[in-house]
Formats: sequence, structure tokens, C-alpha cells
Amino acid sequence: MSETGLILRTTQQIVNYFGLVAPGHGHFADAQGRLDITGAVFRAVTGTTPNAFLDDPDTARLLIETNTPVMTAIRWISAVLPGQPPHDDDTGIDDHIEHLAAWLDDTDPFLRRRPNTSDVIGVLGRAAQAADTITDIPAQRAAA
Repeated sequence: MSETGLILRTTQQIVNYFGLVAPGHGHFADAQGRLDITGAVFRAVTGTTPNAFLDDPDTARLLIETNTPVMTAIRWISAVLPGQPPHDDDTGIDDHIEHLAAWLDDTDPFLRRRPNTSDVIGVLGRAAQAADTITDIPAQRAAA
């Protein structure tokens, strides 16, 4: 099992135990302990949920983006989602965090509804399996 696969499987357990924040919440966690996907990945890697996740999304995002194992896991999740991450012209890189948030906030084209906790746990499992069996993060595929 790869390190990223372990992180993603741990994230599955965290999401199952704590639950997900409601889409459009605007923060990476709430006072009840629920997390968004990226917040759950951060907790799986560090074992903590910083206070910034509750009330300072800019600082929370910076904490996530500067943690290499967290961002690697997030890129694997993004790779198994439908569509492609938006490209950030300011940084010149794809915004995988926004890709995950948009997937949760919109109707999934395959599910024909918003993804729920079970769907997220399934996506995390697929990303873990991909991270364990593929040596490089695959290039994003074109939308069908």
C-alpha cells in the first residue's frame, strides 16, 4: 500500500466518522466536527483540524496547499472525478481543491444528484486504489 493510498483510506474513515460539511458552507470544517473532503485529507495527514478551518478559509487553504502529502492525495481524488479541474491563471496550475468543491456542490453527471457521504467514501476508495496501482497521477481526461 502506498503512503497516499493509506492517507486516502484514513480519509475514508474520517469522513465516515465525522461526516461532511454541507456544500456551499464556505469553510473546511464546522463546529460539529464535520469536514469537507480537503479538510478530511488534511486531518488524515496531520491528525489535527486547525481553528482556521472553522473561520478563516484563506489561511486554511494555505495550510492545505503547502502540505505536500495532502496536495498529492487531493490530486489523486481529482483524477478519479468526472471532468477536469479549473485552471488558475494566477498560479498557472490546475485548482484541484476547487474541482473537489465543485463536484460536491453540483449535480454529478453520472449520479444525476449531488454526491453524498457514501459517494465521497467511494471516490476516496477509487483514488486510494489508483494511488496504489499507478505510479504517476494520470493526466486529466477530456470530459465526455
